[in-house]
Amino acid sequence: MMNYTINVTLSSVQGLTQTQLDSLLDSNSNSIGALLLHIAAIEYAYFINTFEERELNKDEQIQWGAAIRLGTEAREKIRGNDLCYYIQNLNDVRSNTLKRFKDVDNEWLHMIDEHYNGIPINRFFYWFHVVEDEINYRGQINLI
Repeated sequence: MMNYTINVTLSSVQGLTQTQLDSLLDSNSNSIGALLLHIAAIEYAYFINTFEERELNKDEQIQWGAAIRLGTEAREKIRGNDLCYYIQNLNDVRSNTLKRFKDVDNEWLHMIDEHYNGIPINRFFYWFHVVEDEINYRGQINLI
């Protein structure tokens, strides 16, 4: 499912120029580039949270923070990159995720974590949310 999702996401941005990646529909919107980096950043954050059972450290916050938060900060900081930059980030994060999934079993996926706003959820739901998030942002990308 994760392979299919990323392949469709990548095919939807194939051939986009830097100008297209940086383009904004209006002064409050996110660019396609920011949305692509957001997809990678959210997956990275969930990877750290579920596989390493920790929050992002200071360096990781600096690296991924604007992409996680989006909005004004992302409009200012996430621009000027070509499509290869975004694809490389997406592929690197997804590759690491898929490698780690090979080392866990269903028991790991069903472990309950009460970290999510005090609501008990399992890791399967976390990863469902990562895929769901990517699909939703791909919809925004296609709209732009």
